[in-house]
Amino acid sequence: MSEFKYACPVCGQHIKCDSSQEGTQMECPTCFQKITVPQAPTTEEQKFIITGTKKGERPVSKLSEESSRAVPAAKGFPGVLVVGLILLFIGTAVAFIYHGTIFKSRSGWTLNLDGVTIPDTPAAGQIHGRNFTNDRAVLQNGELTLRAGTRGTMDFGVIISVGNAPPEKLAGTSLNVGANAPTASRVTMHWPDDGNNGRQNLEKGYALRLDFVEVTNNRLSGEIYFCAPDEMKSYVAGTFNAEIRRSRPRTQN
Repeated sequence: MSEFKYACPVCGQHIKCDSSQEGTQMECPTCFQKITVPQAPTTEEQKFIITGTKKGERPVSKLSEESSRAVPAAKGFPGVLVVGLILLFIGTAVAFIYHGTIFKSRSGWTLNLDGVTIPDTPAAGQIHGRNFTNDRAVLQNGELTLRAGTRGTMDFGVIISVGNAPPEKLAGTSLNVGANAPTASRVTMHWPDDGNNGRQNLEKGYALRLDFVEVTNNRLSGEIYFCAPDEMKSYVAGTFNAEIRRSRPRTQN
């Protein structure tokens, strides 16, 4: 069975599956929409299909695709203008149809870790209503930091306490914290707030799945799915490759 990738028709998340799953229903790990897996590619060279089909919609037939490709290119400025108007109309119609779905479910926020799938993309999300992308990950002194920006003071990101075990011991382990856990590791969220630095410490009530994969070249790779119980529904999900910064041994006088 050959593997291939297709894109979620709602949020664009790339999803991997094999030919045995074509025609079945899957859930997008990012926006949680029900998707019908498209037909597997017919050649070995083709490893990616444009989009899947949202549950309840009719899949696009090959005849329709071929017909759209068969439309001759318009010549001159009037033709380009007509094509542009057609594309604008299609884009507006798609945006209108999916507007509610996209903006309702794009965050992927949930405090229930059952069946959660971590997206195979660099860690990103929203912190206190602001879009967040992880630019640098650092593991130091028992804390995993995912932050925006690579230099200077960290004022946008999350810091997760993971204990004082050495990175080599963390590799291959997982940390799962349910929202109902009476106590949990400390998680601190930082965000810029109108020139000030916003900060919130969480000791419980959040949902976290943290998978550490392996140590390579003084880096610890892993995956994270974190959702906070704040009103803004902050979350961070995806992969990371954390730089290991080891504490220097103390010198004796």
